[in-house]
Amino acid sequence: MDVRGLRALVCVLVVVGCLVVIAPTVSTAVVADVDTGSVASQESTNESEQQADEDDAVNETDQDDGNEGEETDGSENDQSDDNESDGTDEWGLNESDQLDNADEVHIDVFLHENRSATFVVDYRFENASTTDWENLQADVEANPEGYAEKERADWSTTVEAGQNRTDREMDISNVRVETDTSSAPRNLGHVEFTFEWSAFSHRELNRIEAGDALAGFTLVDDTTLQFFWPDGYTVREVDPSPDDPPEDSIFWDGDGTEFTDDQPLIVLIEDGGQNDEPTDPEESPAMPWFAVIGALSLLVLAAAVGWLIRHRADGGSDSTGWGSSGPPPRSVGPNGGATDSGDPPAELLSNEERVLRLLEQRGGRIKQQAVVSELEWTEAKTSQVVSGLREDDEIEVFRIGRENVLSLPEEDESA
Repeated sequence: MDVRGLRALVCVLVVVGCLVVIAPTVSTAVVADVDTGSVASQESTNESEQQADEDDAVNETDQDDGNEGEETDGSENDQSDDNESDGTDEWGLNESDQLDNADEVHIDVFLHENRSATFVVDYRFENASTTDWENLQADVEANPEGYAEKERADWSTTVEAGQNRTDREMDISNVRVETDTSSAPRNLGHVEFTFEWSAFSHRELNRIEAGDALAGFTLVDDTTLQFFWPDGYTVREVDPSPDDPPEDSIFWDGDGTEFTDDQPLIVLIEDGGQNDEPTDPEESPAMPWFAVIGALSLLVLAAAVGWLIRHRADGGSDSTGWGSSGPPPRSVGPNGGATDSGDPPAELLSNEERVLRLLEQRGGRIKQQAVVSELEWTEAKTSQVVSGLREDDEIEVFRIGRENVLSLPEEDESA
């Protein structure tokens, strides 16, 4: 073998030896890599499984919450259904025992001088010994606040309408309820509400007007409305005419009464006393001066008339154009208004004569308020004098709007 052959053989052996040495190392590294990849893959798998478990737990929690919410909603719905099935309304009252089934309703109104009124609304049920009445009575006594609040709500619309109509600020307060039974003349059960209505009436001086807050009020069948007033007042006007009123009250029955937009109306006048005439304390000291002034006025008038007669007798002419046969001169009396020079002075006339003379000066008709102004009297004194004249048929009284008008009787006017 030559040298080239030997060199080639040596190179082959070197290469084979190197391969033998390097192969185990490479194989170990590859195995290690494979093992490392398997561990990473396993860890990734474990993490995925753990995340999946957590997601499942969250889903289960959400599902449980949803179930609880559905159960809660269902519970509320069940409770609402239970309320409906129990027959209770928003005030917690038993719908089967409502007051709408009352056989009669009586409304009493007690007027006060401070313009307020006390209402007593009595729901009456016949045969108070029945089970229905006993159930209603037990329900009212168990829930008086609920019944009182419901009654307040039922009247609130009427109060609001009255407030808008009269421009007076009104309110209902102190609503309370109680039950009772009566055996005479009938066996009745009573559910009675009492409350205060502020600014119900209008008061001016000695005059009270009531009813405008209830104008147009619907008085249904089997319902009555009765008014009472404080002591010391007399009814001057009622509209419409009451139905057989008991003494000292005004009574309307819903079976035959229908109020218009201006009804009901009640006008009360404070009594001024039957025998004693009210006297203004400032009037007494002024009376002597009034008499002196009246006497001086008469003297001046007499002098003027004498001068005028003398002037005419001398052929003088009158700027007014009166002839010798014209009407006699008239002058202004001490209380205003023209009066014949021969009429007696006002201080020598009675109160009734002064009113009648004022009526004649005004053509037989005058407003009562004008009498107050002309004669400088109080409202109470004027009302008393006018009432006496009307009772004696000396004058007639009627209303125009909300004012009293006095007039002489027709036979006097024709005469």
